[in-house]
Amino acid sequence: MADDFEEKPGEGFNPQQVREILRRRHWYLVIPLFAGWAAVWGASWILPAVYRSGTLILVEQPTVPQQYVVPNVTGNLQDRLQSITQQILSRTRLLHIIETLNLYPEDRQKVSPDELVDRMRKNIEIELVHGQERDELTAFNVYFSSPRPSTAQQVTSALTNLFISENLEARQQQSEDTTKFLETQLDQARQTLSEQEQKVREFKDQHVGELPGQLQSNLQILSGLQGQLQTEEDALNTAKQQGVYLQSLIGQYNALQRSPKTADGTLVGLPALDAELEKLRAQLADLSSHYTERHPDVRKLREQIAKTEKMKQQMLASLKAQPESSPISTDVSVDSQNSPTLQLQSQLQANRLEIANRENSIRELQARIAGYQSHLNEEPVREQQLADLTRGYDQSKANYDDLLKKKNESELATSMELRQQGEHFRILDPPSLPQKPYSPDRLKWCGIALLAGLGLGAAFTAGAEFLDDRLYSEKELKELVQINVLAEIPSVITSNEEATNRRKLWIEWASAGVVVALILAGSAVSYLRG
Repeated sequence: MADDFEEKPGEGFNPQQVREILRRRHWYLVIPLFAGWAAVWGASWILPAVYRSGTLILVEQPTVPQQYVVPNVTGNLQDRLQSITQQILSRTRLLHIIETLNLYPEDRQKVSPDELVDRMRKNIEIELVHGQERDELTAFNVYFSSPRPSTAQQVTSALTNLFISENLEARQQQSEDTTKFLETQLDQARQTLSEQEQKVREFKDQHVGELPGQLQSNLQILSGLQGQLQTEEDALNTAKQQGVYLQSLIGQYNALQRSPKTADGTLVGLPALDAELEKLRAQLADLSSHYTERHPDVRKLREQIAKTEKMKQQMLASLKAQPESSPISTDVSVDSQNSPTLQLQSQLQANRLEIANRENSIRELQARIAGYQSHLNEEPVREQQLADLTRGYDQSKANYDDLLKKKNESELATSMELRQQGEHFRILDPPSLPQKPYSPDRLKWCGIALLAGLGLGAAFTAGAEFLDDRLYSEKELKELVQINVLAEIPSVITSNEEATNRRKLWIEWASAGVVVALILAGSAVSYLRG
């Protein structure tokens, strides 16, 4: 028998001992368990119910692809949403919502408006929703908590409308500000471009004929002027030769008037005219071999030959009219004596006038040639000056074109924003009318109450076991007397004691069942009505 009480090596606290303790301390566990659970669970029903209404707002991308219309509202959407949130949660906006929806009526006379605003801010919650593939904001939830479900829904709806309207206004205002800024910059660029154009225009007006683009025309004009100068110089030389010739004719004619006739009746001075005619005909033959009949030199030489022949005929007719035996008189009539002379004098005068005109034309051509040569000499300097002006003009033109393009694109983007076709918020789930309170979570509180009851029951059970000085095992006895147990006296239980123990056991199990049933019923009520 003593061997049955010997302690096995390594044996410690075992489930059998736990069962014995629970059997002995049954009421120390059940009553605190139920009391702790009932206290915490009952407190959850005393706390005021808070209903939470929420809505899901989707971030819609622009309806027009960006390759057609580039948005002029940039920046991180999350940063813009944070800015909009700060504006909506401002004191003015929240006080307006409080007054409009008559929130916190029982506290509005007790606390200050700032405290009401702080309380409302605590009841508002913004939850961002990001995409799975990219860390991009795709939607966000707006929640509001209130003791009344309808109030929570109304406030959530008001906050949702504020988010949508504030986003539209912010984007439209930013888009319009961008367009106005570009218009202002475009006006400045247009003014700068006009100034550059005026400078280039004035420079070109001041230096006409000296510009790089006029180089070829200047060379062509200079070549033409040089050709005209050569023609005029040739014509001048011809006119001078004609003048010498006319002077010689006048001298010869005067000599003929005083010369006697030869034996065959010819005048002494006629061979000179014949020689001159032969010379002119030889020149005409030479020119005809090189030029056509319409050439000015050929035509002029023919006229000279005709005039010389006519003069010869007049001289012969004038002299043959005189008697052969009569001496040459010096007092012949003025008309017959001076008629050929007057013609020659007239031709000589015209020749001198032609020479003067040719000389004036040559001087004018030389002056023009000098001017164009000056233009050609100034062309490199003007080219550099014009390049400097043109560089500034090109930069201003490029800046103006770039701003004009950006301004037109910004106007398209602004029109798209005004038509609400840009990035905007859309209500995906309308504000819900909560059917169950969001807080307190009574089912959760029921679980916390069960844990609290178990802890309290375990504490009472452990305390009662620790304070009890009775021995219930061989181990406890050996720890007390430090001797081996030789024998054990079994307990003798009567029939009455056995019935009493059986009744107590049924009472214990029934009480445990009642406690479990009450806890399950409370959990069911928390789930269904919580």
